[in-house]
Amino acid sequence: MRSTFMREVARSGLPAAPADRPAVTEADIAPLPAAAQRYLRFMGVVGRPRDWSFRLHTRARFRPRLDRGWIPAEIWQYSSNLEVARIFHMRMRMYGVPVRGRDLYLRGAGSLVIRPLDLFQVAEFRGPEFDTGELVTWLNDAVLLAPSFLLSPATSWTAVDDGSFDVTLRDHGHTVSARVFLDERGAVRDFSTTDRFFLDTSGRKPSLLRTRWSTPVSGWQQLSGRWLPTGGQAIWHFFPPKGDVAYADIHFQPGDLVFDVAPGT
Repeated sequence: MRSTFMREVARSGLPAAPADRPAVTEADIAPLPAAAQRYLRFMGVVGRPRDWSFRLHTRARFRPRLDRGWIPAEIWQYSSNLEVARIFHMRMRMYGVPVRGRDLYLRGAGSLVIRPLDLFQVAEFRGPEFDTGELVTWLNDAVLLAPSFLLSPATSWTAVDDGSFDVTLRDHGHTVSARVFLDERGAVRDFSTTDRFFLDTSGRKPSLLRTRWSTPVSGWQQLSGRWLPTGGQAIWHFFPPKGDVAYADIHFQPGDLVFDVAPGT
């Protein structure tokens, strides 16, 4: 799985490194809402050079169908801010068969591919809903893992109250938004958006449903001068009778994340 993932990242054509990495200053965050400033200070962004990429390798639990139990999964991900991009691979076993899923956002296009045994393709999903959904997932990752990604002209911030703010991202003609909820320290408690679409594969024909999606955080840990989540979930918020359904459960360990690495390194 690692070699397949690394080959795709290397062939993505993403920039290898920035020409300059200026440190974030108080002047950079001064125009932002007070809650957003508190969040960025808690995350240790001020005084550190701006991150431009990260690579993630971790293990998680996942529910491929909402009426099924949890399945262990392995995850590899590469995200870039030089060109907004996210390459995500996940592997798990379903009915004893290894299945790989790939989420992609690259040059404004989002997609989802499912491949049993990594030999043949069962389904590939593309379209404007996936463009939007993959972009807002990139935004979610940036808020939780690499907040200096958001200090660009493509991002706008809106005040809500002392404990939350809205953040909007634009890329390749797409616009996505989310509300970020903070604790008293400025740490993220939750991220909520309606710019994701639930893919329902229970019927004869897959269908998409625009549904509120959130990623509550279970806790925070400080590693190498930066704060990172200890873990969290991804939850679909359906109307009754389904209600709220968690489908991903991820925990982060020291060494799971590497920042500012070139594609294919």
